[in-house]
Amino acid sequence: MKLHYWDAMSEFEDKVQQALANPRNQGEMKDADSVGTVGSPECGDMLRMWLKFKEKDGKKVIDRASFQAFGCQTAIAVASMATELLKGKTAEEARHLSANDLSGDLGALPPMKIHCGQLVEGALRNALGGDVARVVGDSAPTLSADMQKHPKGGIRIVPLSDREN
Repeated sequence: MKLHYWDAMSEFEDKVQQALANPRNQGEMKDADSVGTVGSPECGDMLRMWLKFKEKDGKKVIDRASFQAFGCQTAIAVASMATELLKGKTAEEARHLSANDLSGDLGALPPMKIHCGQLVEGALRNALGGDVARVVGDSAPTLSADMQKHPKGGIRIVPLSDREN
């Protein structure tokens, strides 16, 4: 049986709602070994991911992962799925996971939600010291506190000349 677009969207939305009803690993991790933060200027979503490693069979693997997100429901659902998928993976294995891989049981993300998976992938890569610039130094311990910090620098007001119609 072939699923039509609206049926597939309904199935996807049901999976997102199930993930939101019982989000996994949500919240900061005080004893994390690594933290990554990323934001999307297109939609205003922000996501922070914490990773805790342990030794297993002579390898350093992800023991726990958690997240905080300000954004759409899909980003939260993907982050929840991703934190479960990361357990037991080495940093190298985690680094090779794509946004599509991280969406787990949600399946392939619809075109208008692909950025949600990329947000989670970006936070993971940031935590692993990869592609995205790392947040270090004076970053706040929680995403909420980060958003409430006063921005550095000043505001420049440039008056626009009045135009007649």
